[in-house]
Amino acid sequence: MMTVIWGLLIPFIGTGAGAACVFFLKKDLKENVERALTGFAAGVMVAASIWSLIIPAIEQSAEKGRWSFLPAFIGFWIGILFMLLLDHVIPHIHRSIGEADQTEGPKSRLNRLMMMVLAVTLHNIPEGMAVGVVYAGMLSGSANITAGGALALALGIAIQNFPEGAIISMPLYAEGRSKPKSFWLGVLSGAVEPVFGGLTVLIAGLVVPAMPYLLSFAAGAMLYVVVEELIPEMSSGEHSNVGVVFFAVGFSLMMALDIALG
Repeated sequence: MMTVIWGLLIPFIGTGAGAACVFFLKKDLKENVERALTGFAAGVMVAASIWSLIIPAIEQSAEKGRWSFLPAFIGFWIGILFMLLLDHVIPHIHRSIGEADQTEGPKSRLNRLMMMVLAVTLHNIPEGMAVGVVYAGMLSGSANITAGGALALALGIAIQNFPEGAIISMPLYAEGRSKPKSFWLGVLSGAVEPVFGGLTVLIAGLVVPAMPYLLSFAAGAMLYVVVEELIPEMSSGEHSNVGVVFFAVGFSLMMALDIALG
């Protein structure tokens, strides 16, 4: 259980580490560093979606024969549609404060920042559920998920959360909030991940037959985040090949860990 607890906390720690940048940096993360981290996290999450989520979901439904893909297909689309609905309800994470109308006053910019905090917080819910589902599958022993594969997924999400923590705490400080308050608001945006991850572990343990749907739901939600948020960020601007190279590094590393530790 300690392995599971630490696994659920790792993404939260990533958010906290990013939010702590407000104490050490005067400006945002360097563009190439952020692009490299985003690309690496995207590669890890794509590989994890395939080897740690979709393939185990199909294997767990092997008794259905030629229809073994169906639970994974259904769960995947539920995850995609869930994230699509979420994006219609809240603002996109990649809408930065820099894109705001420069004629806005400090109060309007601060309100926009608080909306960004809400957006990041809500987007962290399915990511926490994804980690929870993987660890639930590992505990149940019915989804062919290894501790190494689950840990790699948690680390990949933590790396993605690092710049998210920074893009909350640092603009808040720039708008007049104190460093400690800006830091804690950044940290709190990631607090939902271990909470919903833990709840998912508890629920999934009670409904093992639904595991293929839960695994593929997490895959759909994560791939939506990768395509909608991470790939545009890692490919924007000059020298976008940095993001592509680190995407390949993250993908190959996650693939190797999942198979070697399996």
